[in-house]
Amino acid sequence: MKKLLLPLWLVLLSVTANARQYDFIVAADGTGNFTTIQAAIDASKAFPDAPVSIYIKNGTYHEKVKVPACNTHLRLIGESAEKTILTYGDHFNSISRGRNSTFYTYTLMVEADDFRAENLTIENSAGPVGQAVALHVEGDRCAFVNCRLLGNQDTLYLSGETSRNYFAACYIEGTTDFIFGSATAFFENCTLHSKTSSYITAASTPQGRKYGFVFSHCTLTSAPGVDKALLGRPWRDYARVVFIQCHIGKHIAPAGWANWDKTSRDKTAYFAEYLCTGEGASVGGRVAWSHQLSARQAKAYSKEKVLAPIISPAHPTDWIK
Repeated sequence: MKKLLLPLWLVLLSVTANARQYDFIVAADGTGNFTTIQAAIDASKAFPDAPVSIYIKNGTYHEKVKVPACNTHLRLIGESAEKTILTYGDHFNSISRGRNSTFYTYTLMVEADDFRAENLTIENSAGPVGQAVALHVEGDRCAFVNCRLLGNQDTLYLSGETSRNYFAACYIEGTTDFIFGSATAFFENCTLHSKTSSYITAASTPQGRKYGFVFSHCTLTSAPGVDKALLGRPWRDYARVVFIQCHIGKHIAPAGWANWDKTSRDKTAYFAEYLCTGEGASVGGRVAWSHQLSARQAKAYSKEKVLAPIISPAHPTDWIK
């Protein structure tokens, strides 16, 4: 069959039309406006009247990237989650900033509100060498769709006592406390992959907050040989974590949850499950201070309720769509 060749003007029109969908295009091979993600962010308008969209072509981007607070309404859209890879390798000991070094190890830091990422891999490549954050989020109303968050200890740090985050169809892996922080976050149809027999979550929910981390219809998987992982432990006194209709693999230990060593946080933390399935979902051996929700109680954990405004009603939950 003879190969059909499109006229040059039609090819150029198609490329131009595609480019118009985005404000900037990043391409490691030089075919975009920038070769690095940070350069495109730095070129974006501060506090824009409309969202700024950055399209990132497939490639591996070895960068430590920050979205500053002034770059609100920024969108990073990858070409594909598996092949659009942002990676860096900082870890606690390499930073050398004292006892708080963990919080400087990020590969991607989001300080801005109304941020959105789609179809990206965000990786901390340091390996199993201690605390090493892949994604650090401080902004409010930040959404991540079809993203892969790769790391080991402390992969995902969600900060900000009044911040809300939404994760949909994401893959998140790690070892110890690989989802941690004080923000409110709703995880929907995500995969949580334990690489070792350790803790999935370490919430530090502020006192008085109704919600911390809520996982809805997520799937919990593990690496071969992992058989004593736990759903979470309380990093601070009032940690709140709930799993709603999730599929829990056999790698989760019967106790399900653990207290933070040498504390009485089991008296104030709130850990709960509702209608979870899988070999690790049996409630018979759960710690006595965890909860199994009733159908009525579970209704309070809808996406809209969890991500409703914490301080002001000025921002409804339409940002998660």
